[in-house]
Amino acid sequence: MTIQATDTSVRASVLVEAAIEHAFAVFTEQMATWWPAGHHILEGELAEMVVEPRVGGRIYDRGVDGTECQWATVLAYEPPNRFVISWNITNQWQIETDRNKTSEVEVTFVADGPTRTRVVLIHSKLDRHGEGWEAHRDAVGSPDGWQVGLNAFATAAGA
Repeated sequence: MTIQATDTSVRASVLVEAAIEHAFAVFTEQMATWWPAGHHILEGELAEMVVEPRVGGRIYDRGVDGTECQWATVLAYEPPNRFVISWNITNQWQIETDRNKTSEVEVTFVADGPTRTRVVLIHSKLDRHGEGWEAHRDAVGSPDGWQVGLNAFATAAGA
């Protein structure tokens, strides 16, 4: 796992012991199996995370009480190679409804043989979050940000 921050983006990567198709499916269809449990903004207990597998699809959390919290929109869905979403979360960790103030997360999957996949995640355009965006970059680029999520993803996908 590697992670690095630039001016307006964070790049992370991990090598997964799984075929590319399986890695893509776990990342998009089984997000709740690897996403850190405390990393959601849904009020209440989380029941599931849903990715609608198409451009324009929603990514949302559903609580055990049925409430939903949409925190991303699918911008590109190209199995098994590429997945891009808008990150609709403000610097205060609330939902952002203005698309011009959201950043983007691009995840690419590259086969490294028949049973290994390199997964590269780039969280870019963080400056679009406005004043204080640097703290947002530092949070997602920290060891408790994308790094912890991708490490858990690699474990889930390789299991």
